[in-house]
Amino acid sequence: MPNEHFVIPPHWEWYILLYFFFAGISGGAFVIGTMLRLWGGPADKAASRLAFIISFPLLLLCPILLTLDLGWGLTLFGLFSFVMFLGAVGEGGYLRWRVLAGAGRVMSSILGIVFMVIGAIFGLFVAAYTGVLLAVSNQPVWSDTWTLGGLFLASGLSGAAASILLLNRRRRDVAVTDGKLMEADRYFIILELVLIALFLITLGGLVSKVLGGGWIILWLIVLIATLVPLVAESRPRMVRQVPPTLVPVLVLVGVLALRAVIIFSAQA
Repeated sequence: MPNEHFVIPPHWEWYILLYFFFAGISGGAFVIGTMLRLWGGPADKAASRLAFIISFPLLLLCPILLTLDLGWGLTLFGLFSFVMFLGAVGEGGYLRWRVLAGAGRVMSSILGIVFMVIGAIFGLFVAAYTGVLLAVSNQPVWSDTWTLGGLFLASGLSGAAASILLLNRRRRDVAVTDGKLMEADRYFIILELVLIALFLITLGGLVSKVLGGGWIILWLIVLIATLVPLVAESRPRMVRQVPPTLVPVLVLVGVLALRAVIIFSAQA
């Protein structure tokens, strides 16, 4: 199989980009939901439920977009994501089914916590593996750096935090949880920026391939989508002066742009 390790460009299309995007956010949302449940307070439970509810539907899209390379990982994580989705729906009282109510009660038990932690490990794997999948190929750019797994993980966690923030706005009492999510997102963005710098440095002479031509526009979008939220989230007064949905939407645009420029510039 001469193309097994992408000796020639794989010519991936838009659906692979969406797979990388949804998988990162799905895994990141599960991890953040687990963190809120383990270290958050009672006020954070609603956002934690929302994180688990976000994770499973996004994961459902992934096998449709990519059914081979990550099949086992998606299957195992899918089990954990589905169970926690049912538990979150039951705990929140969104559907009055007895089985869901029982699943919701299990979430607060020791068994539920252990289940969440194990599922979060698989969530980290799914969020990072999309970058690892590129790094183990023979495609120039992808195979010339060790940063892609960590970069896609940090980006996926940032996108997951932004998704929860965006959907959490509908609740009245969101100040405490939103503050925690914004602080976590700030750390994810800082890690993402460090890994972007290392990504460009480790490419050496190939850096012109990902920065040249029209690709610089996507990099500018990534830069704006990371720096603006980073500055805004460190200045509460600035946050109050912009529409509440602007910052999380900008983060999600940056997550998508980052994956687009890395996937497609290497194949150009």
